[in-house]
Amino acid sequence: MDAGATPAADAAQPEPESYPAAPIAPPPTWQSDRVAQASARRFPWRTVAVAVGFLVAVAGMGVLYLDDTSNQATIRTLTTQNESLTGQNQIVNDQLKQTQTNLTATLGELADTKAALAHPHLTIWNVPQTIKDANWYLAGGVPDTFTYHLNATSTGAMSVSILTLDQWAKAIECVDYSGSTTNYCMHHSGTVMSWLNVTSVSYDFHLGEGCADYLAVFTAASAVTVTPDVSVTYNPASSSTGACV
Repeated sequence: MDAGATPAADAAQPEPESYPAAPIAPPPTWQSDRVAQASARRFPWRTVAVAVGFLVAVAGMGVLYLDDTSNQATIRTLTTQNESLTGQNQIVNDQLKQTQTNLTATLGELADTKAALAHPHLTIWNVPQTIKDANWYLAGGVPDTFTYHLNATSTGAMSVSILTLDQWAKAIECVDYSGSTTNYCMHHSGTVMSWLNVTSVSYDFHLGEGCADYLAVFTAASAVTVTPDVSVTYNPASSSTGACV
């Protein structure tokens, strides 16, 4: 026997037989049942969660509604308070305006009072008097440092003149030495100013505010009654005036 030879049986081996693959069996049905049971057990909890969420939402809406109602009530209260404060403020403003008006009036009265105290006004002749004829006269001095308010009426024609003391002296000389009447001499011997044959006179004379050198004289050609309303206002000049300059 040759040691290198292969037996004939080794040379011809029969091929193995082929069989179709076994079908893959589906997973056991007990697993599907467990999944279904687990899903069934989880489903109620989902429902509960949804219900709880809904209740929470409803509760939240209720809280919001209550908060909104409370806010609306607060807003109405604040609005009412604001309207009340606005009304009170208007009342205070009206009172303030009235107070300011009263204060303005008071300040005006105070200014008038101060002016009156600084320049007092006095009546110095108001008694009716009679001039009997052409040789009678009425005379009064014009005070220094005052404004002289010459006001008078008469029942008939009268003549009124403002004279200096020098003019007065000349008028007396006229009466004494010329034989003329007082009614003529007092107004034709020199005057500062005259109103002849009138029934009323009204004039504010300022030259005496810084000079004590004047007097007023009333005469008439026949009997008349003179009703004077002569007054003065204290108003001293800062320097000499009129005949005193």
